[in-house]
Amino acid sequence: MLRNWIYIATACIFVVILVIGGLRFDPAESVTNSVAVDDSLHTGADFEVDGYGIEADAFETSSGRIRRNQTFSDLLRDVGIEYPIVQSLIESSEGTFDLRGWQAGKKYTVYRKDNLPEYLVYEHNAVQFFIFDLVGGKVYRDSRPIRIKRHYAQGSITGSLYQTLLDQGVDPTLAYELSEVFAWQIDFYRIQQGDKYEVIYDERLVGDRTISVGQIHAARFTHMKDEYLAFHFDREGSVAYFDEEGNSLQKAFLKAPVKYSRISSRYTGRRFHPVLKTYRAHLGTDYAAPTGTPIRATGDGVIEEAGYRKYNGNWVKIRHNGTFSTGYLHMSRIARGIKKGVHVKQGDLIGYVGSTGLARGAHVCYRFWKNGSQVDPNREEFPSAHPVSEENTDLFADLRDDYLHQLDSLAIMDSVPVIVNSSIPAP
Repeated sequence: MLRNWIYIATACIFVVILVIGGLRFDPAESVTNSVAVDDSLHTGADFEVDGYGIEADAFETSSGRIRRNQTFSDLLRDVGIEYPIVQSLIESSEGTFDLRGWQAGKKYTVYRKDNLPEYLVYEHNAVQFFIFDLVGGKVYRDSRPIRIKRHYAQGSITGSLYQTLLDQGVDPTLAYELSEVFAWQIDFYRIQQGDKYEVIYDERLVGDRTISVGQIHAARFTHMKDEYLAFHFDREGSVAYFDEEGNSLQKAFLKAPVKYSRISSRYTGRRFHPVLKTYRAHLGTDYAAPTGTPIRATGDGVIEEAGYRKYNGNWVKIRHNGTFSTGYLHMSRIARGIKKGVHVKQGDLIGYVGSTGLARGAHVCYRFWKNGSQVDPNREEFPSAHPVSEENTDLFADLRDDYLHQLDSLAIMDSVPVIVNSSIPAP
């Protein structure tokens, strides 16, 4: 009972802080992309329309899922559509719906009137769907409106970041977005219990259903008592994050070549090799991840080698400049198009985690060379990208101070995980 009263009292304090302290919640904005459908579907305001904009009361409906190996033509024949209409729909699909995107497991709905099929709706994803006119042989593309809602969340790490967010009722995919924002500052494989986060971000919704995490506007992550800040600032239309001094968070190299895995073996001068059963130097960092996990280039560069070696297995080596090179070992396979001489950008897909060569268990061994010698990248200092321009300094400072005020207000709620949406209008 006492704990319940503490929760209620703390929540009340937070609401007062939001109102009196001036924490600004932006009103949700809606984004709608739609293509007009045949007027026969919308004959009057007296009819209720369903989630596809069709007057549901005017039809009998039945829904199902695309079966494995069931083609577009197969489904239409099963529905009872004659060949001339099938052919007309295939021709009308060109430029509107790529039939190669027809996928097993996707939902479809058939609309019948007097037991005759008139429309078929194929749900491509949570936002986009296609309406097939089974009488006129036409195809329409339409979309549900997307709402953007501002959210505020904070909490303390109790396990992995993903599991912590899930346990606290926050969309766990926010973990991946945060790891992207702080990809150059924080090794998320090393976060510890007691680390803290505060974040201001958007969610994309269709109706009341969250479909994805949107833009992160500001975040603070406290890791091993070190505080890291990130502020999104629109720099000439490009997405970029900066620290409180206006320095870009982006650096020459990512912290790791795989997203959100774990370190199974660190760079060391002496390690017991699990396959050779002897002690030897391990001049790399092993990131354990399921077979097939994407491996990305940690920096811009040119592919120096991409192939198979006895001990390295499938591997890729990238020359970044005259000083630095990186290697990625034991891949299950090398990504398509990755070969010697190809230019890659930071974050580009170069291969997939595996256990080829002298390896036991799926992982990628990440190697780092400086002036031809292998070094531990975690001990190196790398330059940052360009800071906020001088002409934008004042604008950035105002934005930063506003977000810092909001993050500080969230930090007051340290004892209780909180997620708040933007239902409170901005003053």
